[in-house]
Amino acid sequence: MKLTQVRIDGLKCPTGKRDMLVFDDEQRGLGVRVTASGGKTFLAQYAFHGQKRRIPLGSCSAVSLAKARDAVRAIMGEVAKGIDPAAERKKAAAEAHRQAAHDALTLASLLEDWRSLHLASKRPAYAAEAVRALRYAFDRYLDFPGADLGRPIVVKTLDAIARKGNAAMAARTAAYGKAAYGWAVKRGALTVNPFTNLPVAPTIRRDRVLCDDELAAIWRATERGGAFDDIVRFLILTGQRREEVAGMMWGELSDDLSTWTIPADRAKNGVAHIVPLPEPARELLRGLPKFSDFVFPGLRGTFSGWSKAKAALDTRSGVTAWRLHDLRRTMATGLQRLGVRLEVTEAVLNHVAGSRAGIVGVYQRHDFAVEKRAALEAWTEHVMALAVGREAIERVEFIPANEG
Repeated sequence: MKLTQVRIDGLKCPTGKRDMLVFDDEQRGLGVRVTASGGKTFLAQYAFHGQKRRIPLGSCSAVSLAKARDAVRAIMGEVAKGIDPAAERKKAAAEAHRQAAHDALTLASLLEDWRSLHLASKRPAYAAEAVRALRYAFDRYLDFPGADLGRPIVVKTLDAIARKGNAAMAARTAAYGKAAYGWAVKRGALTVNPFTNLPVAPTIRRDRVLCDDELAAIWRATERGGAFDDIVRFLILTGQRREEVAGMMWGELSDDLSTWTIPADRAKNGVAHIVPLPEPARELLRGLPKFSDFVFPGLRGTFSGWSKAKAALDTRSGVTAWRLHDLRRTMATGLQRLGVRLEVTEAVLNHVAGSRAGIVGVYQRHDFAVEKRAALEAWTEHVMALAVGREAIERVEFIPANEG
C-alpha cells in the first residue's frame, strides 16, 4: 500500500503473529514493522549480491514518513553504486566501539587495572613502586588513551629522566612500563608494547663504599634526631634496605626491642627476616614517641622528602656523592673486614642469592641467629668507636656457624 501517516497509525499486527511487515508503494524498499505489542518502526530493505539486507530507521513516532522515504532513497542510491549500506554501518559501529574502548582505556586506568588484577599477587613494595614510577614519569599522559603512549613519547620521557642523572631510574621505569604494557597486550586490551627493545642507556653498577671518616661524619651529622636522621642511623646500624626501615612498624618489634621482624610482604625478596638489634639501635628506639603505627613516620604515613633531607645531610656532614643504599654496601664491606663469613653477612642482609642461592638455599635451613647478632654487635662497636674518635676495630673472632 501507499503509506500515509493515517494508515500507519491504523496498522495492527494480526492475532497470533509476533510481527508483520508492510511496504510502501511510493518508495521502493521502505517498510514498516508492526509488532504484536503495538510497536511500529521504519526499515529499509534491499538486495545486495542476491542477499536480502534490512536497516532499521527508527520508530514511526520519532521519524516522519517523509524523512523515512528520504533515508531509504539515499540507501538505494548507495546500493546502485555497488555499496552495501548495512555492511558499512556495521563496520562504522565496530569502529565506534573500538574507538570508545580505545578512549576508555586511559593510561591511568591501565595502571590501575595492572595494579589490582596483576600486581596484587606481587610484593607490595614492588607493586607500589612500579605504579608510582610510571605515574610520576608519565603524569601528563595519564588521561590519554593508553594506546596513544607511542614509542617517541616513551623514549623522550625516559631520556629526560636519564639526563637529570637518574639513568637507573629511567631503566627501572622502562622495565615497569614493559611489564605493564606486556600484561595489557596479553589480555588483548592493547596490541603494541611501546617499551619493547628501548634504547635505554646502560646503568653503571655502583660500588661506592664510605670510608671510616665519612661514616663517622655522617653519624655525627645525624645526632640532632628527627625521622630522617633516625632512619639514617638505623640504616648504618642494621644494614637493611631504606624502604624496609622507613616502613618499620612498632608491631614488628619484639617487646624488649631485641629483634625486628621484617614481614615477607615488606621484604624486597619476599622472605621474612629477623634482624637482631644491637644496643645502640634499641636505645634509639626507646627514645622515640609512639604517636603513629610507624616507627619513623612522615607527615602522612611513611617518611617522604628524601631528596631535600639528604641534601641537607650532605651539607652538614661534608660527605657528598653517596646514596643511602651505599650504607648497606658499606656495612657489608665492613663485616668482611671484621672477619664475618660471607654467608653470615648475606644472612644479615637477607640476601637469597650468592652463597645462599640454588641447592644451598634449598637445603641450608640454619637461621644464623647467633652469628647475625654477633656480627651486628661487632659492627656497631666499630661504628661507635668511629663516632667518638676511638681506634676502629680491625677484626674479631666469631662463633663458628652450626652446620647441622
